[in-house]
Amino acid sequence: MMKKMGLFDTVKERWREPTPLEMVSRELAQAHIEKLEAETAVDYAQSIVDYNDVRIARLNAHLRTYKNEERAE
Repeated sequence: MMKKMGLFDTVKERWREPTPLEMVSRELAQAHIEKLEAETAVDYAQSIVDYNDVRIARLNAHLRTYKNEERAE
């Protein structure tokens, strides 16, 4: 059975130094969060690259069409 903590124990617990295990756990959790954020940024950046690849191909096709029309005139 767990010991009931009083107000003083609660305050004392809040101000104590974290153990190495607690610090490692917090840092590991933060590393996972930062990795997820970076993966989201990669997904976003890749979508911009893909969008511009399609855009460049479309614009090059238009450019070829207009150059061919100029030669035909």
